[in-house]
Amino acid sequence: MKKNNEKTNAFLIHISAFAGFIFPFGHIITPLIAWQTLKERSLFLDEQGKEAVNFNISYTLYVFLLTILFVPFAIGSFFHGNHRYFRWNDFNINLDLDFSNLFGFIGLGSIAGIIYFLGIILVIIASLKAKEGENYKYPFTIKFIK
Repeated sequence: MKKNNEKTNAFLIHISAFAGFIFPFGHIITPLIAWQTLKERSLFLDEQGKEAVNFNISYTLYVFLLTILFVPFAIGSFFHGNHRYFRWNDFNINLDLDFSNLFGFIGLGSIAGIIYFLGIILVIIASLKAKEGENYKYPFTIKFIK
């Protein structure tokens, strides 16, 4: 295979993760399909495809774990200090949304935004490195596919 075509295909494998903006789990499915169709052409495409798929699965796992951690903090920030407003006889809840209650949402929401932005940046960096022919390794990637 031509070296230039190989670099372009590696670029497309990495950048195909942005299909996640179009349909659910597109950031995993699209690089997986691209890798499966191109992995026989060269060792470079096989390595970059595995790296892209492993990163996107790892990234999804990290976001899922952050979401699971977010739920108790979100519920706790709403109900903390509002127990005097609960009347269990008629189940009337009056939630006061002051700064102390919103702190959990703001703090964890900013962490989620940073992780989201970091994922976008890493995909762009990997795409550009693959376009140059460099074998890029994503940080904090779990090797699901070896």
